[in-house]
Amino acid sequence: MSNVDVVRACLESYLAQDRARAESLIAEDFTFTSPQDDRIDRAAFFDRCFPTADRVRGQWILSVVPAGGDDVFLLYEYELKTGARHRNVEVSTVRDGRITETQVFFGGRVHPA
Repeated sequence: MSNVDVVRACLESYLAQDRARAESLIAEDFTFTSPQDDRIDRAAFFDRCFPTADRVRGQWILSVVPAGGDDVFLLYEYELKTGARHRNVEVSTVRDGRITETQVFFGGRVHPA
C-alpha cells in the first residue's frame, strides 16, 4: 500500500468508525496536532478525536497527494449535521505503512458561491 493509500484508508476508517482498521494504520508512537490539540499521543487521539465522526453528515476528499519524503497532503471538505461546511488540510507522515504523525490545519467554513 502506498503512503497515499494509507492516509486515504485511515480517513475511511474514521468515517466508518472502524477503530480496529485505524489502529492497524496508526503507529504506536503516533502524534496528532491541530489548532485544538498540541502533539497529543495515540491514546489521546483515539479517546478525543476518533469518536467525533458522528457529528459529520458527509466528508469528501478533494485531493490527496505525496508531499515529498514520507509526507502526504490531504485536502478535504466535510459537512456537519448542522449543515455547516468546512475545509481542512492535513499532512501525515507515513513510515513502514503506518501513520506516525498528523498535523491538521483548519481552513474554516466554506460558503456557497
